[in-house]
Amino acid sequence: MRLVRTLLVLSCAAAMLLGGAAQASAEVKYKHESEQEWKSQLSSGQIAKVIINKRAQSLRTTLKDGRYVLANYPKHESPRVESELSASHVPFSVLSKGQATKIAKKAPVHHKLRYIAGGILIGIIVIVGAVLLVRRRTRALD
Repeated sequence: MRLVRTLLVLSCAAAMLLGGAAQASAEVKYKHESEQEWKSQLSSGQIAKVIINKRAQSLRTTLKDGRYVLANYPKHESPRVESELSASHVPFSVLSKGQATKIAKKAPVHHKLRYIAGGILIGIIVIVGAVLLVRRRTRALD
């Protein structure tokens, strides 16, 4: 019975580790590049496919060597970008409004309120400590 429990715990731990590794490898890291660098890659035929996010004016690009590149283009220039991609015979897709807002919501959140609350809490602790220290010294003198 003890051996069964040990094997069960080890198999659960292995499943959790493998699940975490699969999740980490599924996340794509994009390298930010300028539009000029992206255009030079397009002209040299290095681009495999592109996902256009019109809401964020961004081009999520997969290169033929397996790298991922993120480039931005100026507002209202998506027809030009699409025509350049079509002329170079690069497959591309355009995100719908729902998909674009879903990606936009994944942006990291800055926890400003947590820092403010933490600062206030530290301030209160310092004030209470100072009051207790002063009261102890005054009682010791009496």
